[in-house]
Amino acid sequence: MESDVVISVQEVVKTFPRADGTPARVLDGVTFDVHRGETIVVMGGSGCGKSTLLNCLIGELPVDGGRILYHTARMPSSRDISGMSESELNELRKHLGILFQSGALFNSMSVADNIALPIREHSSVPARLIETIVTLKLEQVRMLEHRDKMPSQLSGGQKKRVGLARATALDPEILFYDEPSAGLDPVTSAAIDELIMDLSKKLLVTSVVVTHEMDSAFRIADRMVMLDRGRVLKVGSRADFEALRNAPPDTLTRHEERLMNQFLNGYGRGPLTDATGTSEFERLITAG
Repeated sequence: MESDVVISVQEVVKTFPRADGTPARVLDGVTFDVHRGETIVVMGGSGCGKSTLLNCLIGELPVDGGRILYHTARMPSSRDISGMSESELNELRKHLGILFQSGALFNSMSVADNIALPIREHSSVPARLIETIVTLKLEQVRMLEHRDKMPSQLSGGQKKRVGLARATALDPEILFYDEPSAGLDPVTSAAIDELIMDLSKKLLVTSVVVTHEMDSAFRIADRMVMLDRGRVLKVGSRADFEALRNAPPDTLTRHEERLMNQFLNGYGRGPLTDATGTSEFERLITAG
């Protein structure tokens, strides 16, 4: 691995059994690197394998082929997570932060207690300092005035902010975001994106964002990965993808470029929707 690569995904395969027992490849040789300090966006349509990939990256799902190598600042050399014991995986996860799609807050705990929980459980911070850390984390996401509320009293956007505060509670080296803009109105979505960019700069973290929201993707990304049917169609800079999005469709000669152009623009006509037959259409937009 190169010195600035913190995650290297190499020919990763993940299969799930179909109803008839035969294996379906949800991830099919996925390969890309995540560089230290960057924000990389993994995007694609529903069913393309984004969420499965995220679960493999954090070690929740074992891969069936390939390797996922980590080389964090605390590691003397790169390690394949498939070779880690459960205790080693748990130690790695202490240096990862995850913002789940729903926020995943504990409804029986206040906002402050939700953020304090990982600090109490996974650090040796003295109890008298936890309150201070919680205050700082809530200030970072501009939610300090809501510290004593219960999750049921918060809006969707506020839950995402609290979830982000909890994800950063242990000062992680890498932050994972699962559809951070899902279910939010455009204004709230833009505010969450601004917060992601602000925290990335202030905390100097590496960010991996899984999304199918194109406005959000093009706001926050340094680099992008496009998935389709479990395969990587393209890895490139935001400028590379902007050029592809802005290209007139009739100037693109490759099928995969036309497919990506349609998806990036949200066009109603193109290779995704012009496929012959329902089964072909489903095959194009559904992994496996």
